[in-house]
Amino acid sequence: MVYAEIELINSVDQGMARRYIIGEEEVRSTRVKMMVDTGSWMMAINESIQAYLNLPLVYKQTLRMANGEPITRDVVGPVEVRFGERRSTCNAFVLPGDSEPLLGAIPMEEMDLLIDPKRQQLILNPEYPYNGILRLGRSRPRDIS
Repeated sequence: MVYAEIELINSVDQGMARRYIIGEEEVRSTRVKMMVDTGSWMMAINESIQAYLNLPLVYKQTLRMANGEPITRDVVGPVEVRFGERRSTCNAFVLPGDSEPLLGAIPMEEMDLLIDPKRQQLILNPEYPYNGILRLGRSRPRDIS
């Protein structure tokens, strides 16, 4: 099992701070140790994390737990997920109580993260250090007239 220190930020708060509706110090964020779960598509946070971040409800969805049990849970967001210099914005399932939070495949893929099984660590993809950022030369502007 692989765990990683992940920063979670309320994206709605970030937008309000960019528009000067609230101060930067009012943007709710937290660092959590999450289990890296490539078998889960979405990220999952627990009710304690949700209570602190106060993310808006997006919808409710029924999902099947690892033991096969179907449960209906809130999906909240958007939440910005950060690992190192990488970031992703996604929604998250809210699991009951203090359940273990999970970092799913969708934010991992967007941030281009890999699991190093030998060191049991989450790592940045060393083959793509720019995380999909194109490094193109400047082209001359075209005359549209």
